[in-house]
This record gives sequence, C-alpha cells and structure tokens, in this order.
Amino acid sequence: MKYSKIPVAQSIVLLCLKKGIDHVVISPGSRNAPLTIGFAHHTAINSYSIVDERSAAFFALGLAQQLQKPVALVCTSGSALLNYYPAVAEAFYSDIPLVMITADRPIERIDIGDGQTIRQRNVFENHVLYSANLYSELVLEHDNQDDKLKQKRREAEKHNQQEINKALNMALTESGPVHINVPFYEPLYDIVDDVMVDPIEVRPQFHKEELSDRELLPYVDFFNASQRKIVLVGVLAPGSIEQRFLDILGEDPSTIVLTETTSNIENPYFFTRIDNLIGSLDDAGFKKLQPDLLITIGGMVISKKIKAFLRNYQPEQHWHIDSKKAYDTYFCLNRHFKVGANYFMSRFLPLTEYAESGYQDMWLETRDYRDSLHKKYLLEMPWCDFKAFESILTAIPDDSILQLGNSSTVRYVQLFDINKTLNVFCNRGTSGIDGCTSTAVGAAVGSGIPTTLITGDLSFFYDSNGLWNKYIPHDFKIIIINNSGGGIFRILPGSKDTPQFDEYFETIHDLDASHLSKTYAMDYYRADDEKGLKQALGALYSKNEKPAILEVFTPRKVNDDILLSYFKYIR
Repeated sequence: MKYSKIPVAQSIVLLCLKKGIDHVVISPGSRNAPLTIGFAHHTAINSYSIVDERSAAFFALGLAQQLQKPVALVCTSGSALLNYYPAVAEAFYSDIPLVMITADRPIERIDIGDGQTIRQRNVFENHVLYSANLYSELVLEHDNQDDKLKQKRREAEKHNQQEINKALNMALTESGPVHINVPFYEPLYDIVDDVMVDPIEVRPQFHKEELSDRELLPYVDFFNASQRKIVLVGVLAPGSIEQRFLDILGEDPSTIVLTETTSNIENPYFFTRIDNLIGSLDDAGFKKLQPDLLITIGGMVISKKIKAFLRNYQPEQHWHIDSKKAYDTYFCLNRHFKVGANYFMSRFLPLTEYAESGYQDMWLETRDYRDSLHKKYLLEMPWCDFKAFESILTAIPDDSILQLGNSSTVRYVQLFDINKTLNVFCNRGTSGIDGCTSTAVGAAVGSGIPTTLITGDLSFFYDSNGLWNKYIPHDFKIIIINNSGGGIFRILPGSKDTPQFDEYFETIHDLDASHLSKTYAMDYYRADDEKGLKQALGALYSKNEKPAILEVFTPRKVNDDILLSYFKYIR
C-alpha cells in the first residue's frame, strides 16, 4: 500500500480505520492530495470519486443513512468545502454521521491574496457536533534536531491526534456531522510505502441508558389514568422499534398511534395517514381528538396539519423519547426521556395497564370511513398528480427502498397506505430539494437493495449532478412527476394572487429529462396519462440492465384544486 509522506494525513486515515470508518467520498483537488493518496490506496477503504462537492456530500449522506455508521468526505481548500453545507445541515438535523475532512492552506496564507483560500476554521460550527482544527505539518516535517523544535513537533502531533479522536468519537457517539480541517504545506504528492506514525486511539464512550422504577412511576400513573393518548412517530430507520412494543401500543384502547410513511413501522391499529384523518375536522372534531397525553418518538414530522392541531389543542402532558435531543415542536414539552425508544418501552410498558376507553375505536371508525371516501374519490378524479401517485405506489416491487423528494412528492405519498414491505426515506432534516437524487444514489449504493426515487421536476433538475458518477446501480429507478414547475406553491393560501407568481414562485418551464438520460446512459420512459403510466411502469420494472428514468407529465393547473377538494370530499 501507499501512504502520504505527511504524518497527519497518515494519522487521519489510520484513526478512521480503527473506528470502523471505511467509506470515503473524495472530490478532486490538489491541496487534499495527501488525504486522497492515503484513503484511495488503502485496501480496507471503499473510496468513491465524485466531482461536485454538493452532490458528493449528499451521496455520502445516503451511504451513511443505509450503512448506519459514519462516512467520510474529503475535498480541497477554498470554496469546495462550502458546497458541503446543505448536506451538513441535513445530517445535523437528521442525526446522520458525516465526517468532513477538508484540506486547507497554512494559517499564514489566509487573507493575503493567495488563491483558493478562505476562512475554513469552524466554517460549519452552527451545524456540526465538533470542529477539529489541526496544526499544519511544517513543524512535523522539519529535519532540524533542535530540542525546542522537537518539543513543538511532539506537541503538534499530540494535539492533532487528540482532535481527530474527539471529532470521530463525536460522530460515532452522537450520530451527526463533524468537521476536521487540516492545513498542508507543499510538497503534497510525496508517497511512502510504510506508515511513519502509530496514532493513539481514544475509545468512544457511548451514553449509558438508565431509568429507575422510582423515576418512572409518576409518569406511569399519569399514563394509566389517561383515557386519550396519542403516540406520534416521526422519521425512523426501518427496524428501529421492536414489533412487540408496537403491538402493545396498538392493542391499547385508550391510545392511537399516528405514523407517517417515513416512520417505517406497522400495526393494523395504527393510523398511517394523518392528514386523511384530521384534514377535514372542525373544532368539535379536534376537541374529541385532543389527547390527555402526547408521546413523540423519532425525528421530523411531515404533516403540517398535525403540528397545527397539537399547537392549538395541546395535551396536558407531552413526553419525547430520544437518546439525543427533544424539540418543543408543539410548545408543550414536559419531559425528555433521554434514552432509546426500545429501552424506554422495555422499562415503561411492563408497569402500565390499559385504561378503559372508547378513544381508539372511535377514531378507527373514522379512519375506515375516510378510507372508503378516499378510494371513491380516486375513481372519480381526472388525470393529475394525485392519480399518478396512486399508480406509481402500487407498482414499486416488494422489499425495495423508496426514496422521496421533498415538497409535494413526500406530502402526496402521506395520503396513501403504501406497501408495508418498502423501506422509506426522505431528507426531512431541512426538507430541502437540493440533494434528493444524490442521496438516493448513495443510499442505493450503500444498501445494495433495489431503489426507486420519486421526485418532482424542480428537485430533479436542481440535483441533476447526482447522476454524474459511475456508481449508480443497474436497478436504480427515478420517477419524475413533471408538472412544469413548483406545483406545491399553487396549494399555499393566497399564493396564486401574488404578482408574477408564475415566474418567481411556480417557475414554469418546458424542460424534460430525455436529454439528461442520454447524457448519463440511462433508459428513458415517458407517460402522459393513466394508461400510458401503467404501461411505462411495467416496462420500467421489467428491465434492470441499466438505471432508468420514468418521467410522468401531469397538468399544471388542476393539481391544486383536486388536492384541496379531496379534504372536503372525505369529510
């Protein structure tokens, strides 16, 4: 194997490996050559070369999402690392571990007019768990045997190894992004056959989960006395909660469990379509639904309707269960149980008993009624986005991964009771459209499972560089809902009355993805109506020789009216 001659580059590579970080996404550059040499030449590391740093960061995020462990990123100095920031923010709010290792110029070269230099130290500080600023290698590489210089060398080496350990351990124990900024002097390309350092590894200290019966009993008493309880589940990785605990909750007549497609949990008594249930309620209905106790689990919640409901009809108690953090989303948080959901339920549920209540039965009846109207409305509606999603969601093969674009795509999917064998993901940390394709490609590579991305036209074109790499699996599918612009803005109250709405909000266009599919050697299918869509879906999933795009064209102006009328219809 080959190693960079620069000791700090060797330390970074070796410490990453000691901590199990063996997937690295590298963007080309010169200043990062010592890191690129070390990672790319190591046989134990899976290295990926992606030119566009923004796409590279979201690709790494998709990898980490599926691997459930940190993935490293390497880039050169200057504006390159700033392109990481959208994915850094997403990783921060979605609790996904990324390690940004950015090459820099020595400190005395900053702000003197040298090229490719910016103020890189702590540049991500608002959205990372830790920023490690390393010392440059001038002291470490100097051949002078002066005792003072040797002492400085030892101090610099100790500092660098401590900082690298802190950053990597934080990514591992707190599951989020960290930044390691490392300045390099030239020469950058010198190579050696053997390592010159043996970095000391500081073992990560993971949080110990602990809840005593004494601590839990007051909460158990309130739980047992509450006749109306809501458990609201946000984003969760598949398999996050043991099914036995979910089944206990599902059988409680005083509890309704509200989930979203990104919750990745299942029980026949759960309410999988929140907006269908509450989107048509009036004040009397909301008061009947208002819980005594709200328990929240998981990450971000998509439904704006449930947020508005719980803010206006607050529970007496709100508890959040998460080993890391708790957001006061509904302005009534009473307790954060800082443990994992499985541990909490293993300690808490054996102490509880079911309260006598008709709460769950009443809302199950409402759910079934809404579902029957949902099916009837689908039969009556004309060709539109809503109709397209009905066909698409029934065609995706079992046991595959479904990645969702943001804005209207993820919201439409919440209105359907989708295939329970699918594992569903979406970048809901910051809810941006900027990296949906890149994330989906990284996830497909990381999982090795057939993956479908459903995305909007603006999301797709925005992140078209997500296809600019050689790693896309042959069975990767993209389904684009092309309604000629940002259709979600037509749904917002009063938006269409805004001056120059078409140009500056909806951003109408006449683009299609056919030319991009040729550029990236992908199969291309097109659908313009319901019959054509069903035929195209059959063709899309019958071939897996190379990745494919299916572009579904829907009318621009009817989608908002059909969606808004839907909630009136199912009332």
